Amino acid sequence: MLEGVLIAESLQLGTELAGARLHITKIARVEVNNAAVEQPQQWTLLDFTAEEADAERLAEQLAACLAPTGGWYVNYNTTTQAFVIFAEKIFRYPRKQAEGRRQAQDYARSIGIPEPQLDWQD
Repeated sequence: MLEGVLIAESLQLGTELAGARLHITKIARVEVNNAAVEQPQQWTLLDFTAEEADAERLAEQLAACLAPTGGWYVNYNTTTQAFVIFAEKIFRYPRKQAEGRRQAQDYARSIGIPEPQLDWQD
């Protein structure tokens, strides 16, 4: 199983994540102290699992649904790979690989994601 977190507010208005078989394991509303300028201060976190076989298809679907502004991403991990997905951009790299993580973080910085939000687990 892959595991990840989707922030509901990161979805672009008018898009639909369909066909992805996600199992929601937790829903939480949180106050965010390190939100980017274009992000709201309250987020809805959807912790999820899915089949590892669906990792690539899920990444493509999420890349098509995430808002291109606001500094959003989704991350999840399979047993061997880390996925970090932005609007129309997907990074995948072997878990714990410093170079893959650095590339994803550099891209995140380039689109305005605050440094404290670059804390995903891989």
